[in-house]
Amino acid sequence: MSVRVRFAPSPTGYLHVGGLRTALYNYLFCRNQGGKFILRIEDTDRTRFVENATEGLIEILNWAGIKFDEGPGVGGDYGPYVQSERLEIYKKYANILIQKGNAYYAFDSPEEIEQMRKTQQEKGLNSKYDRETMKNQFTLSENEVNYRIKSGEPYVVRLLVPENYKVHFTDIIRGEVVVDSIEIDDQVLQKSDGYPTYHLANVVDDYLMKITHVIRGEEWLPSTPKHILLYEAFGWDKPQFAHLPLLLNKDKSKLSKRQGDVAVEDYRKKGYFKEAIINFVALLGWNPSGDREIYELQELIDNFKLEKVNKGGAVFDIEKLNWMNFQYLMKKDTKELALELQSIIKDKGYSDFEIEYLEKVIRLHRERVTFLHQITDFCPYMFQKPEKFDREYFEKHWKDYSLEVLKELKIKYSELENFDHDNLHKVTNYAATSRGLKLKDIIHTIRLVITGRSAGAGMFETMELLGKNECLSRIQNFIENYEKNELVF
Repeated sequence: MSVRVRFAPSPTGYLHVGGLRTALYNYLFCRNQGGKFILRIEDTDRTRFVENATEGLIEILNWAGIKFDEGPGVGGDYGPYVQSERLEIYKKYANILIQKGNAYYAFDSPEEIEQMRKTQQEKGLNSKYDRETMKNQFTLSENEVNYRIKSGEPYVVRLLVPENYKVHFTDIIRGEVVVDSIEIDDQVLQKSDGYPTYHLANVVDDYLMKITHVIRGEEWLPSTPKHILLYEAFGWDKPQFAHLPLLLNKDKSKLSKRQGDVAVEDYRKKGYFKEAIINFVALLGWNPSGDREIYELQELIDNFKLEKVNKGGAVFDIEKLNWMNFQYLMKKDTKELALELQSIIKDKGYSDFEIEYLEKVIRLHRERVTFLHQITDFCPYMFQKPEKFDREYFEKHWKDYSLEVLKELKIKYSELENFDHDNLHKVTNYAATSRGLKLKDIIHTIRLVITGRSAGAGMFETMELLGKNECLSRIQNFIENYEKNELVF
């Protein structure tokens, strides 16, 4: 049987980085095995439903390059792929379980359930549904059960967990798992509003959609014995299971929004490349052999093995993600980056620039930033004349001779036929040595005048890129404003 996996998020908001890893591992595994990747939207918990969240999930998956073969908007042979559109299917299978004696009706109110749990807690007992004392098929007569249903009284359908039974399953990552049925609650399968719970819908859909491998987060491991019981109750072959390790903060606590961003959208907005995010997330709990850390998506597909996923939690190290983003900034095609930078500078209100010019700006500055958008913050002078000048830098490096040297250099620069690094260096160095100065004594002045800042890329490379006319214009403006005492700091 060919491999079929699914990513089944709930539309409760933005996609969490943990959800992205689950989607990615499913995608890598199925592509490695030549299988199918299905997107299923599990929206049966209406109290947590967020409007347009499904569209946001699909958009972020497409942005990340995780393409699904079947799902909402794509279709497939096993749809619909949104659980709220499958309610009659779940009711049918809930009734089958009742008829087979593997599930039962219960009529307890939320207040009664809460009181039951409170009493159990006071007695130091584990919180479980007590089918022997609550209102259900085992404590009510058949006539009363039928009467309550016909009269429209709210009810739920619960799983009948067998007594003195061992639930066995093999997890691809964690190995053999055995759970005693005494530890398993009579889980609600169908709620009083007619909607299924996660447990029933999940198992029914996985079976009907012919899912061969269930790859999901560790937080679902305690639910798996309930799912195994459902597969056995229906008489269905169960899929293989693989539960991924938790994502942790650096202090080893569970990754949560309290300690930083957890939504993939947050990282996209901050300027992380999708390739860096995918590369980083792929290595949270798994790594191909060797010390290499930068992988293209196809390389991840080719190397991925579920058996090599770690059991222990994976630390989400933001510094590592930043390092990866820098690596991709360095290796990406400059034209592709320039097109993206063109959009960034437009959003910031700068004039349009030729792609060729932006490519040169990127080559000159990308070693000094982590994100592409930081170029506009690091060197705004590449896109407009400096409006303000660094006062501290000015007071430290502006000397009695600075104005005279500046005027001389303006003349010398204007005479250059080739306004390039070597000629700029030669002319500037002569202006310094002819006065008994060092080149650095003048470079500071030139940097201040051209950029308004105390730091940046190589000065002569910057001037060559800005061009002769722009540099002469900036020098002239500075001289005029200085002499009129109108410099802005």
